[in-house]
Amino acid sequence: MKFNTKTIHGNQEHDKAYGAVMPPIYQTSTYAQTTPGGHKGFEYSRTHNPTRKALEDALASIENGRYGLAFASGLAAIDAVLKLLKPGDEVISTNDLYGGTYRLFSKIFENFGIKFHFVGMHNVSEIVPKINENTKLIWVETPTNPMMNIIDIVAVSEIAKENDLLLAVDNTFATPYLQQPIDLGADIVMHSATKYLGGHSDVVMGALIVKDRKLADKLYFIQNASGAVCGPMDSFLVLRGIKTLHVRMQRHCENGRAVAEYLAQHPKIEKVYWPGFESHPNHDIAKKQMRDFGGMISFVTKDSNYRDAIKIVENLRVFTLAESLGGVESLAGHPASMTHASIPKKERERSGVVDALIRLSVGIEDADDLIADLKQAIG
Repeated sequence: MKFNTKTIHGNQEHDKAYGAVMPPIYQTSTYAQTTPGGHKGFEYSRTHNPTRKALEDALASIENGRYGLAFASGLAAIDAVLKLLKPGDEVISTNDLYGGTYRLFSKIFENFGIKFHFVGMHNVSEIVPKINENTKLIWVETPTNPMMNIIDIVAVSEIAKENDLLLAVDNTFATPYLQQPIDLGADIVMHSATKYLGGHSDVVMGALIVKDRKLADKLYFIQNASGAVCGPMDSFLVLRGIKTLHVRMQRHCENGRAVAEYLAQHPKIEKVYWPGFESHPNHDIAKKQMRDFGGMISFVTKDSNYRDAIKIVENLRVFTLAESLGGVESLAGHPASMTHASIPKKERERSGVVDALIRLSVGIEDADDLIADLKQAIG
């Protein structure tokens, strides 16, 4: 079954009770039993829920995994992965990643004795020197947020396998429409399903997908024991979003290219970060592991500073100034004061997240309107 068909039919079946084409919203906390332990596969909705299971099965299908797990948020999903570790373990992570992930790593799990190394993984040779007997996990985000750095998943996977390490890939920006990390050697794929998988800015959710049964069982235990699960209504919304993922991503990519090319030729723009440019670092890797280059773009204007960047995002009319990304509507953000504000300034700037940086999530509106909006806002 090809991807566009999987988004609609992958691991799905019609409702057994009445033949409903879409899985019903099973808004229930518990399930009747005929005898203690005698039930139809569901006993309590923290553990299992039919609507959530339908979503988890769909997630596994579109990522070419075998097991899917849905959580209350992307950070709850990441939290579950880190609970596979114990005090004294070490993690190697890219140094350019979502601020919430950095905060979870550095402000929560470091307090429990887990050590993190943040390296520039766009050069995979930076990983090896940080590996030691305590290393247990490599955490990859590609394209990275917000610098759009591309990390070679196959190359990192080879390093992980040589050293018996788990490899987790945050696939939020690319989505399974553009790349499927399990096929490239990843053990765990993570999504903030809030973003492109939901696609309509109306739900908060996270997801994990794996292929190995033992690893899945460990994560299912953590999911149930920790309880950070999503509700049936949210599961329904993301399942609905997945069914149009392929058509939305096509438009995101088309509009992303148009906006990136416009910004690149604008006389007031200093730098545009978008992996579709041949000049983009690791563009060849992006071509190899991605189907297209997505709708996420960051840029810096010439001789700009914090105030200039703020003025631009405040002047936008079609783009909405807001947190998050991946919805049908175009969003603009200022990473230094919004998504990445939790990262210390020196560390932010070392990875390129300067005060003048603006991040765009290019939606599926008419590209001409988006370009006109940027034109009037930049001046």
